[in-house]
Amino acid sequence: MFPDFEQTVKNLEALHLRRQLRIVESPADTIAAIAGRELISMASNNYLGLANHPAIKHAAIEAIEQWGVGAGAARLLSGTMPPHQQLEEDLARFKHVEAVLTFGTGYTTNIGLIPVLIDQDGLILADRYCHASLIEACRLAKAKFRVFHHNDPEHLETLLKKRKKDCQTLVVTEGVFSMDGDLSPLPDFARLCQHYDATLLIDDAHGTGVMGENGRGTPEHFGLAPQDILQMGTLSKAIGTSGGYVAGTASLKEYLINTSKAFIYTTAPPPAIAAAASAAIEAIRNAPDRQQRLWDNRNFLYAELKSMGFQFTNTESPILPIIVKSPETASQMSQKLFEAGIYVPAIRPPTVPKGSSRLRLTVSSEHTKGQLREVLATIQKVGKDMRLI
Repeated sequence: MFPDFEQTVKNLEALHLRRQLRIVESPADTIAAIAGRELISMASNNYLGLANHPAIKHAAIEAIEQWGVGAGAARLLSGTMPPHQQLEEDLARFKHVEAVLTFGTGYTTNIGLIPVLIDQDGLILADRYCHASLIEACRLAKAKFRVFHHNDPEHLETLLKKRKKDCQTLVVTEGVFSMDGDLSPLPDFARLCQHYDATLLIDDAHGTGVMGENGRGTPEHFGLAPQDILQMGTLSKAIGTSGGYVAGTASLKEYLINTSKAFIYTTAPPPAIAAAASAAIEAIRNAPDRQQRLWDNRNFLYAELKSMGFQFTNTESPILPIIVKSPETASQMSQKLFEAGIYVPAIRPPTVPKGSSRLRLTVSSEHTKGQLREVLATIQKVGKDMRLI
């Protein structure tokens, strides 16, 4: 028997946890056209505005003209084209590693990576706030799996001390946590992994293009040597396209090509997406002013919202989560803001823990100060009307 789909959705509705698709009738930009209205969008991970950048669009169009729309096969058959090879070379140079392997999405990157990094006799230790794709990948692996307290080096060390002698160990965390916006204490984790002979894997999806002097991500932000860690990331945030990648050694790349089912048995990403991602990486390297604008906007918005009295997570990134606790309050506030011309999504369980529902604002380099002031004025009014501040 199938589950009662209709009743399940009704139950979610009663708990203010039902999710619904919104059709955005415009490119990913600071203005979103939804249901015939134009709203200021604070809902996109397009941190540097590259998803709609003319040069990136031009690169994709040129690649379609030359290589077609689809790759036509998996990478190991006939699906690997020059744009795929070029993107992996560009990412390796950008990340300062020997080699990079790309995947179709960030989710499938983690699913394809973690299960082949460790065998059934090993141990995986992951931050409890890790993205769903990381947790799912850890569960798919045959190794023993435990979580440690969020951003807690002491608890991680306790678990490392308790493991069996000579147990292969993988420590999994994020560089920038996608729902809280805080940073992982990577130097502490790297030190512990070195001391206890464990491997550190960082999901830097929200750090690449955002963190570090040159936008190379949280390892650069903390001054970590790329060869001391494994990195995965996505092309769908600051890079503005889609897909995922693993950055590391040339031998790791060859190993994944031969063992990762998510890579082997998936049709290659469209060559135009690879070409656009290469153009985006070039834009990040050549236009550091975008990153500076992003941080100027982030710091302005954060300071003003904090001064109003809103409660935040320990965010240190362009992800600004306003904590309102209940899913009902989060849904109501999001809807009131929508009606007032501001698009901010409500984030509720199971995406975040119970009692921590929130409005998740994300800032772009392309937001104008005028737009941000309008956002501030509207959020302040709605917050006062709902007696949140």
